[in-house]
Amino acid sequence: MSADYQLLTGQDLPDLMARQTEISSPAWPEFMLQDPVSEHWPELYEFYPAFQFALADGENGALAAIGNSVPMAWDGDASALPEEGWDWAFEEALRDRAKGLDPTTQCGLQIVVAPDYRGRGVSARAVAAMKRIGQRAGLRRLIVPARPTRKASHPLVPMARYLTWKTDAGLPFDPWLRVHVCLGGRIVKPCEQSMRITGTVAEWERWAGMEFPESGSYVVPGALAPVEIDTARDTGTYVEPNVWVCHELR
Repeated sequence: MSADYQLLTGQDLPDLMARQTEISSPAWPEFMLQDPVSEHWPELYEFYPAFQFALADGENGALAAIGNSVPMAWDGDASALPEEGWDWAFEEALRDRAKGLDPTTQCGLQIVVAPDYRGRGVSARAVAAMKRIGQRAGLRRLIVPARPTRKASHPLVPMARYLTWKTDAGLPFDPWLRVHVCLGGRIVKPCEQSMRITGTVAEWERWAGMEFPESGSYVVPGALAPVEIDTARDTGTYVEPNVWVCHELR
């Protein structure tokens, strides 16, 4: 970790949740904030403050990046990680805590770089910081249901095929997956049902900023796959595909 950025956790900053929200909320499409599992978000700071962090600019104290993760008792084969990536990990961590199980694994839920700090390599520093937190806690691995940043430009391409795209150097085509791989992460497989977001047609029209006059599959800005609209049932459903990435921490 460079001296230019200071790693701070929820134990260091009592107001971290509010400060993180100022950075994270504008970074996501509106519909991404509607996942019902995210209603548990305040519990991250109540139960796992040491796993919520920010990188503060050493010159002015501004938050350059923020990150969230949870400790879990999961200790299986990475190839057996479930299709329900992000939702499963968040809920599984809460279930493990309720059962009093000792954690073995860290799961990354979010990393966002503040707009003024993008393009400076801060995303790699944030991943490294997340790994350091897991190492300090004595955990074995970091798993991440990663959201490929460029996939929204190719929503009709299946995630499994998207993962075959490479740069001339043989690295992942996707910049966010490339960051993970360059830091030692291993792409495991897609998790095709990482999030499930449903709403009425009117809600989806508001979230997406577009109209859905009939039933069908729609490409929505920011979505990694089409949104399914059923006007007869007055429902819209989005199932977010992500990618399981695994970093060994020992």
